[in-house]
Amino acid sequence: MTTAAELMREKVSRKLDENVQRMNHILGVGKSFDVICRHYQLAGRRLALYFVDGLAKDEIMQLIMQRLATLKREDLAPDAMQKLLHTHLGYLEVETLDALEEIVTAVLSGPLALFVDGEERALVIDARTYPSRQPEEPDIERVVRGARDGFTETLIFNTALTRRRVRDPSLRMEYLQIGRRSKTDICLAYLEDVADPELVEMLRKRLNQFHLDGLPMAEKTLEEFIFRKNWNPFPLVRYTERPDVAAVHLLEGHVLIYTDTSPSVMITPTTLFHHVQHAEEYRQKPIVGAFLRWVRFLAMFASVFIPPLWLLLVMEPEMTGEKWDFIRPETGKPISVFWQFFLADLEVDILRMAAIHTPSSLAAAIGIVAAILIGQVAVDVGLFSNEVILYLSIAAIGTFATPSYELSLANRLVRLFLLVVVVLFRLPGLVAALIFLFLLLATTRSLNTPYLWPLIPFNGPALLDILVRAPVPSKRKRPSAISPQDPDRLDR
Repeated sequence: MTTAAELMREKVSRKLDENVQRMNHILGVGKSFDVICRHYQLAGRRLALYFVDGLAKDEIMQLIMQRLATLKREDLAPDAMQKLLHTHLGYLEVETLDALEEIVTAVLSGPLALFVDGEERALVIDARTYPSRQPEEPDIERVVRGARDGFTETLIFNTALTRRRVRDPSLRMEYLQIGRRSKTDICLAYLEDVADPELVEMLRKRLNQFHLDGLPMAEKTLEEFIFRKNWNPFPLVRYTERPDVAAVHLLEGHVLIYTDTSPSVMITPTTLFHHVQHAEEYRQKPIVGAFLRWVRFLAMFASVFIPPLWLLLVMEPEMTGEKWDFIRPETGKPISVFWQFFLADLEVDILRMAAIHTPSSLAAAIGIVAAILIGQVAVDVGLFSNEVILYLSIAAIGTFATPSYELSLANRLVRLFLLVVVVLFRLPGLVAALIFLFLLLATTRSLNTPYLWPLIPFNGPALLDILVRAPVPSKRKRPSAISPQDPDRLDR
């Protein structure tokens, strides 16, 4: 018996019954309730229409069939397919295909496939519609002032939101399908006269080399396949659900990857400093934005370094002297300070996961109960000291203040790593660990971009722009690290 994979390699036959038999076997018509084949006798010709229930627009299908029902035999002579394509079907998105594999993929993606007896091609009518939600402001990237729309799980919506903000004729939206079974729609977006051609070609080549059967975790699976540096905790790409953030990076020369079914857009390449900036800083006056940025820097610094530094001072009291005795915890606790930090940090992660999986109406209550039980009660019974709860709370707040969710998770692992090093090797271990982390960051590259640029290699004006949120008119150049073809952002 001929398998479905073998049938997929066949061409459309002139015999309608043969095409129907092949398509029914490949698509499982009669086995899958949502894959439908309708037979018609119109204009003296037999037709078969294939579609997936729920992915096709009912009103478009009805209009098409009403139009076909008015046709006479002579209306389809001498070339029925050409007559239908150019004369009788006024719908814009119509094409003809002769390969069964392409037709099957089209049907499973949403369009209709119309077979006509005696024709060696099929009409594919893109009348698809996907279940979707309205663009809403992303929860992670909220701003006080600014646009309230955000990307959704529908690819065409996301590209349209980007086009609305970047009306440049050089904006390219390259379409790809990835995954042997999932056939996931991917879009590679870039400004053709700005983005580095080598970067675009590198990403295009790596996407075309994707040989897995699907993208179970959408863009995250794609990231792991493209970068392959899966044991480095620091994020090598930036994700955003905001169209304005995506537009800003396109104008800088970055290449964006859109994945259908995901509201997150992948920005490549990125450096460490891309993950410490937030859209809110550019929605305020430059001096206010600079202040907000430094507050974020302070919060992120505190989330990583305050717990291990405090633990070091507790374990090495001679480093500070008696005047700093007030920062040390009370003695006599049944659990060492390190294990107090470890368990409390673990409880914060458990609380975060519990809040994610808790209905929003109960999330606040969960937080209050956890704060009382984990915090106050744990201190009262003598498990944790007040100082551990204080410094871990500062670290947790700093983690949540980090603009990039991926960077905040990496910082949490770095904090635990430094705590372990301090408890094992004290001050020499902490110094060695910091040197190791710096070397790791300095030798990391996101595609062809140094991860610590503009610090390494050093670029003074670009580094100043990161440390101090400069006014937009003064940002005359695009980031040189991504090698833009047009480095000047001003009109000539």
